[in-house]
Amino acid sequence: MPFARRTFWTTLLFALALVAGALAVVPQPPPTLDTGWDKLNHVLAFAALAFCARLAAEGSRWPVPAWQALVLAWGGLIELAQTQVPGRHGEWPDLLADAVGMGIGATAAWLALRWPRLARMNDAA
Repeated sequence: MPFARRTFWTTLLFALALVAGALAVVPQPPPTLDTGWDKLNHVLAFAALAFCARLAAEGSRWPVPAWQALVLAWGGLIELAQTQVPGRHGEWPDLLADAVGMGIGATAAWLALRWPRLARMNDAA
């Protein structure tokens, strides 16, 4: 992957991580950014983070599992931080929802990276 594209995905990853972190430590997140179900919020946020992490990892010196481990560690830090915020609670099921979202996002990114190759293979057949 070209350096500029990898830089874009890395920058987007860190921007989204900061937004997710900020939303996680406010006593009440804005209603416009809430799906109404906390676990779905986690799945969607971490799907986006894992998608960006997978694309940022392409061509990086860091292997894909290292990028994904950083995203999951961020989820763990968020859960720990929430134990200190009035009205918020750090929960293991939230971290599980983060992991589910990561699986979805990483799979979507993997498919996005392979889609052009799959299309070319079908054209050749």
